[in-house]
Amino acid sequence: LYVGIYWNNHHHMLQVCGSVTREILWANLHLLFWLSLIPFASAWMGENYRAAVPVAFYGCVLLATAIAYMILARLLVRHEGADSAIGRAIGRDGKTLGSIAGDAAASEAAPFLPFLSLGLYAAVALSWLIPDRRIEQVLAQP
Repeated sequence: LYVGIYWNNHHHMLQVCGSVTREILWANLHLLFWLSLIPFASAWMGENYRAAVPVAFYGCVLLATAIAYMILARLLVRHEGADSAIGRAIGRDGKTLGSIAGDAAASEAAPFLPFLSLGLYAAVALSWLIPDRRIEQVLAQP
């Protein structure tokens, strides 16, 4: 689910950009690296969802993925400009910052309350399930 969510939102975000730089390509690879760890982290946690370490590791991978997504988004805005379509759509990006906070809180709670962590991971995923509407609104503008 998380890989699909990132795939959709990544595609949506790049759809409004005119070009990329070498720095953006490296940031994109950074994001893809963290995304590549999600299947392993998911499988390990799925087999041990009551154990603190796999649940916390899953959260750390999600946290790193969210940070990598934020870095990519900020580089795109910097490259395209604050008044560009991507700049207007993302703005201060509270949604990504909220995801980072949720993933961090869930990772920290894992040793004590793994089921709370699982709920927080699900809540963050649900917040991104529908591709970012801010980008759709910018794309709809003439």
